[in-house]
Amino acid sequence: MYNGKYVIPGLIIFVALFTCPFWLNLLTPAYAKPELAYPAGQKECVESVEFMRAEHMQVLNVWRDKVVREGKREYTAANGKKWNVSLQNTCMDCHSNKAEFCDKCHDSANVTPYCWDCHLEPKGNE
Repeated sequence: MYNGKYVIPGLIIFVALFTCPFWLNLLTPAYAKPELAYPAGQKECVESVEFMRAEHMQVLNVWRDKVVREGKREYTAANGKKWNVSLQNTCMDCHSNKAEFCDKCHDSANVTPYCWDCHLEPKGNE
């Protein structure tokens, strides 16, 4: 093969550089779940922890629409328990430290929620 001593190493280097992002992605996690400070003494949340991790924004959007548009202020959880529909008075009763709970997860997921455009931002355990 003519210029084989240059073509073969060039192809090997090209394939190595081209596939490098794929190999690096296999070695490093795409998302590292932050350690969250859970509320002390609280036995249950509105829904299960797994459900709230995945769906809390949808729950808050539904709550907002029900309260603002329909005036409904009661939420019935999957276990049958009834909750007051309120970010400030239901969620923030337990998750009062925004920096230790909300911000850790939102920063690691690189999202900017718009909750605090209307609601008062909690200042920790004050």
